[in-house]
Amino acid sequence: MNHLTPSTEYSSKYELYQKLTSIPHDRRRILHGLNPKSSIIFQQSSNLKPLLNLASNDYLSLSQHPDVQNAAIVATQCNGVGSGASRFVSGTRSLHFELESTLGHWLGREKVLLFPSGFQANLAGVQALADRHTLILADKLIHYSLLTGVHCSGAKLKRFEHNNLTDLEYKLKVIRKKSPSQSLLVISESLFSMEGTSPNIPDLITICKRYKARLMIDEAHAVGVLGPGGRGLTYNYSGVDMISGTFGKAFGSGGGFLATNNLIGNWLLQTSGAFRYSTALAPPLVAATVAALDLIQNHPFWGTDLCKRSIHWRNQLEEAGWQRPQGIGPIIPLILGDDSKTLILKTRLEEVGLSCPAIRPPTVPNAKSRIRFVLSRGIPTNTFSRLLKNLL
Repeated sequence: MNHLTPSTEYSSKYELYQKLTSIPHDRRRILHGLNPKSSIIFQQSSNLKPLLNLASNDYLSLSQHPDVQNAAIVATQCNGVGSGASRFVSGTRSLHFELESTLGHWLGREKVLLFPSGFQANLAGVQALADRHTLILADKLIHYSLLTGVHCSGAKLKRFEHNNLTDLEYKLKVIRKKSPSQSLLVISESLFSMEGTSPNIPDLITICKRYKARLMIDEAHAVGVLGPGGRGLTYNYSGVDMISGTFGKAFGSGGGFLATNNLIGNWLLQTSGAFRYSTALAPPLVAATVAALDLIQNHPFWGTDLCKRSIHWRNQLEEAGWQRPQGIGPIIPLILGDDSKTLILKTRLEEVGLSCPAIRPPTVPNAKSRIRFVLSRGIPTNTFSRLLKNLL
């Protein structure tokens, strides 16, 4: 029942209308669709030609792999489309245990828990490692889901400059001198989704150990692509208390996970509301992820090959006069700075059949608007020549 009077309801709608219209035109979002059979983006207007998708995080093109699709079909027939309840009620299937065990072994982690999304996993992970007595030091560019987790935990937050470990160590040193027993948590990512950059993981671990700070790393964009056999950049390093990840990127499926040690894993199991009160990850997605993981294990150089291709793109862009995009992974940002210029270039690329999203604030800092290219195994070999021809 609507308890607003006509006058207050009108006032509320008017205020919302004002807020909506205050968003600059250059920063408004529109939705595009995808024809998954051909990895082609389509738009609402029938006058626009189909576009080659250079925006997807399906790095290994596994969402269309027959093994992954067939696994989802069989799981649907055997287990239904949805789990029907939380893991603690009746939502748990043997598939959940299989994926948690296999993934934990592959990543070298004692405990893995599955979540319906990577966003939800990050919420749960931060809340498991921090509370209102904790001070969190987070990279300035961490994902919004991690920041939301910080807010929900009640912890205090300090930011350090992006991938600047000198800045992080200085802040930790000052904090430890002032509060020797302060509970500390450092949060970063192994591959930043809008920058394509990575921190120096060994140095980051060393600093956290030196100042007795826990460490959480979001590996969402790295697992499956970076690190030994695609195991992520934290693989084989002790000193990382928890990693988070998603199956919606390199695995071509959906859902998220947390990987940690037995103690923290059991603490999550007993206390995490994000885990307890959510319907369990759908069986078709779990089965698809199991199949994708098997493919990644059997093709450990897929990620390496993709990174080699991305380095070639970076070299070619630099030779063409563009500032070399940082990083080595499949995320390649071309920073233009101005919102309008970025949208103009996006439109020009669409006119020649290439879909490259314009990333603007608040997703990235002000004056840092960019075109974001994402490489995947499935894009044609002549894609870069088509792209470069229209960047000059």
